Amino acid sequence: MRIDSIQIGQPRSYGREGAEDPFERRWTSAIRKELVTDRIWVGALGLSGDRVASTKNHGGPDRALLMYSAEHYPKWRTEWRRPELAGGAFGENLTVTRLTEGTVCVGDVFGIGEVLVEVSAPRNPCINLSRRHGMRDLVDVINLNHRSGWYLRVQKEGWLENGVSIDILDRPYPQWTIVRAAEVMQARRENPSEAILLSDCPALIPGWRAKLTGTS
Repeated sequence: MRIDSIQIGQPRSYGREGAEDPFERRWTSAIRKELVTDRIWVGALGLSGDRVASTKNHGGPDRALLMYSAEHYPKWRTEWRRPELAGGAFGENLTVTRLTEGTVCVGDVFGIGEVLVEVSAPRNPCINLSRRHGMRDLVDVINLNHRSGWYLRVQKEGWLENGVSIDILDRPYPQWTIVRAAEVMQARRENPSEAILLSDCPALIPGWRAKLTGTS
């Protein structure tokens, strides 16, 4: 397991003011990322030089970094017939090998060089990812195939660079894979008992816990 690529981005605006179609209206996001070729500092709020446009659903200490599996890109390239797709195309900061939503669990602690991070929640894709790729149904597709990525909080700051190995140092909640957590969130109204179980996971983002229990 290692870091395949590192990406950062700045908020940019797209679309057209006053467009009748909401999908084409003006929107601002930092979802388009650029490759980092040198080592970069990771602080409590994420990578140096990386920003978010809206702090309501992005950024902050519980979503300091977005990690995404490099294993997904060959599938997307084939399905979309877009051979140019590369790390960062899904807005992630860290593209990684040999980790997927089926093998990563909420609460996992990774050592990445001198940096320590903890998995805090599945990534909940929004309309901006659909707009980024011009695919209106992309959020629904990801909710079905679970190629979402996952968020990290930083437990120990430090320097990162491409190629650094990733070690799993702790796995306190092996029952809560990213796939299972995402499925429970999607079915929280149909299966509230599972939702309550997931909400009791201490490592989960507080906002998720509140949503699962209907208190947000």
